Amino acid sequence: MKTPLSWLAERVQVGPANLTIAAGTALVASVMIVVTGSIVRVTGSGLGCDTWPNCTAETLAPTAEMGVHGLIEFGNRLLAVVLCVIVGWLIVVARLQRDADSVITRWAWAQFWVIVLNAVVGGITVWTRLSPYVVAGHFLAAMLLVTAATVTWHKVRAREDARPPEASGPKVRRLAGVLLTATAALVFLGALVTGTGPHAGDSADVPRMPFDWTVVTVLHGAVAALAGIVALALWFASRHTVTARVHWRTTVFLVLFATQAAVGVFQVASGLPELAVVLHLLGSALVWIGAVRVLLDARGDVEHGPVSTSGAQPTASRTRG
Repeated sequence: MKTPLSWLAERVQVGPANLTIAAGTALVASVMIVVTGSIVRVTGSGLGCDTWPNCTAETLAPTAEMGVHGLIEFGNRLLAVVLCVIVGWLIVVARLQRDADSVITRWAWAQFWVIVLNAVVGGITVWTRLSPYVVAGHFLAAMLLVTAATVTWHKVRAREDARPPEASGPKVRRLAGVLLTATAALVFLGALVTGTGPHAGDSADVPRMPFDWTVVTVLHGAVAALAGIVALALWFASRHTVTARVHWRTTVFLVLFATQAAVGVFQVASGLPELAVVLHLLGSALVWIGAVRVLLDARGDVEHGPVSTSGAQPTASRTRG
């Protein structure tokens, strides 16, 4: 059964440069969703639009009376629409490649469905008047989108790279897996720290999570220390092996991680200033991207699923260095 895209793929083809641009743009836009979400929170604009999907009961867009909070919240919603367009472009470009890769296409579609999920969770966030648990879920859904965009970007770059994938030893692969797990725990605990802290996302009295903020913050810092130790162990383990890309990727991760840790210490010591919170949320997305890419490089394999332009079913193969 032919789909509109398979019909179009028989007649139109685009170059790989378009796929690289689309995948990179989608990744940047996914990070910007995290950043703008943090701006909504620290400016108290979470209920700038008091309903969803409209901004008010009568209008789609904010009114002048809603002020800057309405503009900030509506701007975040508009960015989600722009992201849908970008990912739609990515899906089309991926399918219209001369040797279309079904794995890349599936990851592009995964981004689309995660955007839909995040939009629904965002609506529930407004309907529940910024329940801290739903807000945390909204952030984690945004990070899920960052994950899908990162994997897509990695696979697009691996498809372009003429070098074969490098084989990593079992120790490097295990450490990369532990690093990703520790970083995931760090992201989750960060959501709890935010849900317990003072930035509720609105100037009204919004309930917070019933945890001790100091205890959660110390636990968050302890897991961060563990992740840093694992990253250092991975850096040393990959230093004298053939896994040059893993070593380089781990070096980049350590730089991002150290910067993120410095911002985290500063924001706690200075009373959680808004700009520091936004930078810390940006850093969390970048650190997570780094951890995902370290694992993908450590695995040293690239999965391909070529799709013929005649609409035949894709076949999957795995190339291992």
